[in-house]
Amino acid sequence: MLKLDRLGWAAGLSFRAYGLTIGVRTNTASILERLVPHLPYGWEVSGVETVDHLFSMLVGHTTEHATPSVVRRVGPAGKRRRFNLLYDGILLDIRTLDVEELLERFESSVRLKVAEHAKRRVFVHAGVVGWRGRAIVVPGRSFSGKTSLVAAMVRAGATYLSDEYAVFDRRGHVFPYLKPLSLRLGDDEKQTHVPVEDLGGVASAVPLQVGHVIATRFVEGASWRPRNLTEGEAVLAMLAHTVPARRDPAAVLEVLNRVARRAVALKGSRGDADEAAAEILARVDSGRVAR
Repeated sequence: MLKLDRLGWAAGLSFRAYGLTIGVRTNTASILERLVPHLPYGWEVSGVETVDHLFSMLVGHTTEHATPSVVRRVGPAGKRRRFNLLYDGILLDIRTLDVEELLERFESSVRLKVAEHAKRRVFVHAGVVGWRGRAIVVPGRSFSGKTSLVAAMVRAGATYLSDEYAVFDRRGHVFPYLKPLSLRLGDDEKQTHVPVEDLGGVASAVPLQVGHVIATRFVEGASWRPRNLTEGEAVLAMLAHTVPARRDPAAVLEVLNRVARRAVALKGSRGDADEAAAEILARVDSGRVAR
């Protein structure tokens, strides 16, 4: 950290999100404006100098006194290009020549930092929609198909709460975590940020009690034939995707037990997202549970 402190920082900002104070310092003030769209949902300007977590961002092409770690020699003429670096505390998070990649990595890193250390909230990797006044929570990791299922339910009339995190309070209610949906369009793995309005949907502004927990993943050609989960199985299905599970297991289990106690939990593979969304919403409407 002493080495980082000596690099000559030109500007910085601090903000609060979910009870945490996070600072960002940079070697060029112009990058701060570009950082704003990448800050986590619900952030507020803090202005304090003492923070809980500190990110340090070196933008290479404007660095006047670069250390050897931020310089790359390219070509026989010895042309120099400077790397962009992001530090999470004292740990190097990314080293890249692409400023957009730097900003995207900052966005994902700061969101994960908030999810792990949020105060009075429990973050679970999950998609969330509202239907008939209750929330449907779809826990799952990346590439499990949760965002495409959320998008399909939104197109079918559900309200949007999140495609990344279910944010629970101590009562087990789930709060909106409103960000554009990160959809993979086409055959590559690159994500496209799609506002919910582009899907013809609307976002929820209020927390909801959880009505259903849907543990599912995409399997090509599968049909949605779920089975009921016990309360314990429902807790485990969410716990596997809970960010602060190891840091504060007692508080996490208390919250997840409250969610599972009040919700119907189903598990099963699904195929086409639109077909599965229609079947899930119809099942919720009818009040039927799987046999």
